Amino acid sequence: MHRCVCAALAVLSLVGASPTPGSAPPRSVPWKASRLDKPNEHVIFLQYGETEPALKLKETMPVEELNPTHYPARRAAAVAQHFLNARHGSPYKWFHVEQVQSATLEEIAGVGAKYHVVFSAKEGVCNSVGLCTADVLFPEAGGDQTAPQVQCSCEGPLAINASAQEEAFYRRLRGSNSPVTGNNIPDSFGFIAPDMKPLWILAGVASSFVMLKESNENTLYNLAQVANVTQLESEDKQLKFQYHVLLHEMVSQEIIHWKLLVTWAPAGGVSVLHPERQPHCHDCVLPPATAPKERSDPE
Repeated sequence: MHRCVCAALAVLSLVGASPTPGSAPPRSVPWKASRLDKPNEHVIFLQYGETEPALKLKETMPVEELNPTHYPARRAAAVAQHFLNARHGSPYKWFHVEQVQSATLEEIAGVGAKYHVVFSAKEGVCNSVGLCTADVLFPEAGGDQTAPQVQCSCEGPLAINASAQEEAFYRRLRGSNSPVTGNNIPDSFGFIAPDMKPLWILAGVASSFVMLKESNENTLYNLAQVANVTQLESEDKQLKFQYHVLLHEMVSQEIIHWKLLVTWAPAGGVSVLHPERQPHCHDCVLPPATAPKERSDPE
């Protein structure tokens, strides 16, 4: 079991990746981190079959310095984190931010709000990625694009070597006669069984696909809990899982339920198929031990 795993919810942390999603995909379109020609490089497709264009620049307003500990900076960094996890994550690789160092905001007329953030990041609890810089563009309301666009680079390596753990986990689940299942991860005391940790991390990576697409200037998402997960039969080399996850939108305090069909293999990376938002649940609350404690930062 990988000893550098974030087992329970921590404060949101983030890192980033590369260019820019297009318009939001239909629910039935698979979201997949696909390999490029360069080793250990990926690009996420949020519009089926198309890569993202470069960030557009038009008439800009003066650049505003932001407090790196306040919500606007942290929201932008959260988007970079989700983008990085969608590109590089696995059941043994989950990237988090340590601290936002600096942030600026630039309003671009006819395009949107462009945030520039600098932050330190880690994978799990012990693999340093060093300082990262990201440009996060939230498209102007009413336009064709809805998902944020991201460009990011990091000083340290993003391709953390977890191949031994991934291969062992993959062989164990492929060779098992009893498909793995799990419920309420973590439980009401914040506990995650060791054999459930890879499935918890995979849920976090898969949820990043959704949180990336759904994010805007007024949201701050986090994975709160895996309500249940079931391993499904697969006809190819991919492992397949049906997840029911609870996402915590920390600004509105809303708990949002999503069902995700997730596939993964060490050679193919993570894919999210048929993401489906569930009806609003008025009585849903966070598990007591997993609700993150947020500071009352000014907007």
